[in-house]
Amino acid sequence: MTSQTIETGTDHLLARCDAGVLTLTLNRPEVRNAFSSEMIDALAGQLYAAERDPKTRCIVVTGSGGAFCAGGDVKGMANRADEPEQEGADTAPTLDDMVHRQRLEQRGTSGRLFGMPKPTLASLPGPAAGAGLAIALSCDLRIMANDAFMTTAFAKVGLSGDYGGTYMLTQMVGPSKARELYFLSDRVGADQALGLGLTNWVCEPEALEAKTREIAMRLASGPPVAYRYMKENLNRAVGSSDLGECMDLEASFLMRCRDTQDHRNAAKAFAQRQTPVFDGR
Repeated sequence: MTSQTIETGTDHLLARCDAGVLTLTLNRPEVRNAFSSEMIDALAGQLYAAERDPKTRCIVVTGSGGAFCAGGDVKGMANRADEPEQEGADTAPTLDDMVHRQRLEQRGTSGRLFGMPKPTLASLPGPAAGAGLAIALSCDLRIMANDAFMTTAFAKVGLSGDYGGTYMLTQMVGPSKARELYFLSDRVGADQALGLGLTNWVCEPEALEAKTREIAMRLASGPPVAYRYMKENLNRAVGSSDLGECMDLEASFLMRCRDTQDHRNAAKAFAQRQTPVFDGR
């Protein structure tokens, strides 16, 4: 299968599909891939399409120019704050308008990544900060170059956090450590992130692309139906303290997986010591 470039409508997001792996590259290297309206809209659109495309088996999110994502464009925010208000500008969005748009943008990006019924992988060639960190944490798995780092960053610019970062970080490292990382906004290097469970792998920068592809191809060749239910089980386990509810859901989903052709083929392959091929049926 050949690699296919996908038009996203903006240079701020690049998309490529190869052997079932959709790679989305945040592409504003001059500002460490900080968000823009075009980037967020395109990212939401690509994730919406990927969720519905059976040929997309795994999604990789990464960044160009040696960075993952700086989150919000703080310099752009500062420039807008310095601009004089236009007299008679009655088209300015209200606070309610801005809150609503923020909710839509968050749900369409980090929210969709978190709930995506397919494996997702964040590949960090460099810093992931603020909302950029939240995008990375909303993926199922993460891989970092050993000179990359993570930081919540919000306290340094007088913001409280967004894109689900407070939820995901608390679930991963516990409430006390999450408070420390949000309140103090210190940098977390790759080795520390590995120790905290914030990343799954750390590698040399020059090995990042190959290692990312290796993991993504393994995920893309896995069982799509089982992955879908597996991920829902895991997400519900994070948000639920009721073991019985989680086990009931596991039982229901397991029976559905047992009824798939993928399972039957894999069982035969296992018995014959062969590698199974999963078709998503």
